[in-house]
Amino acid sequence: IAAIGAAHRPYGTTGFLPTLISDDLEVVDAAMRATEDAIEQGVPGVLGVHIEGPFLNEQRKGIHDAGKFRVLDDAAIALLSSLKRGKALVTLAPETTTPDMIARLAKAGVVVAAGHTNAAYETVSAALDAGLTGFTHLFNAMSPLTSRAPGAVGAALESQSAWCGIIVDGRHVDPATLRIALRTRPLDRFMLVTDAMPTVGMSDKRFVLQGQPITVEDGVCVGPGGTLAGSDLDMIGAVRNAVEMLGLSLEDAVMTASAAPAAFLGLSATRGAIAPGQAADLVLLDDERNVVRTWIDGRG
Repeated sequence: IAAIGAAHRPYGTTGFLPTLISDDLEVVDAAMRATEDAIEQGVPGVLGVHIEGPFLNEQRKGIHDAGKFRVLDDAAIALLSSLKRGKALVTLAPETTTPDMIARLAKAGVVVAAGHTNAAYETVSAALDAGLTGFTHLFNAMSPLTSRAPGAVGAALESQSAWCGIIVDGRHVDPATLRIALRTRPLDRFMLVTDAMPTVGMSDKRFVLQGQPITVEDGVCVGPGGTLAGSDLDMIGAVRNAVEMLGLSLEDAVMTASAAPAAFLGLSATRGAIAPGQAADLVLLDDERNVVRTWIDGRG
């Protein structure tokens, strides 16, 4: 976790959630305990953990191992609710569980997002009513918006309160599609996400993920058969792309990388703005929007 933070800090990341993709609950438990330890030890920037799966839909599995998928049951809810330090974000497919189970997670303080889902619009809407507040990498690995089936994308774009993570690398989603999406709902409900894999900051653009060889091609990670397997994107790259591809002002692009995700995680009182009482998480850019220096909690 410390290595992840150190790799992304030069690119302007002052806070992050290390992310675990679908795996056995024993591995999920280990990831959560490691996150608690990292926060206790003061590893810079660790805000919590993102458990992406294993409560997903095989039809939208992406690079995830469907053999690890399972049903959200009482034991899983108890585990996901057990983080003692930091924020727990869980990405799940709403159609694989019930609104009651989602409500139980939300009431326990878990941030719940929809992703890797083939859910109908009605199912996602019920999940939103139950306490789901986010969408993981909007448009990617979810049921699309079509003329007679709005799908998960339709439910996301209609909602004016849920937060949508967007990968702005020009490959995961066409910039025109994202520009249209930005016009449907408040801008502060969109968040720039890197969806980054271990290649960020490395010269070697190859790695192995759960036994599968992954390589970087044109800025995105792909697995066997060309399946998208995350991004080679860093946060300042996402900010620059939001300006250049989506037409956002630098101020708005920075907001979607800072204040919006802080609000999504319930951290607005201490993160995401330059103001009295806020953590001194600061990034200095040059005129070309390159990171010159990064401070986390006031330490450079």
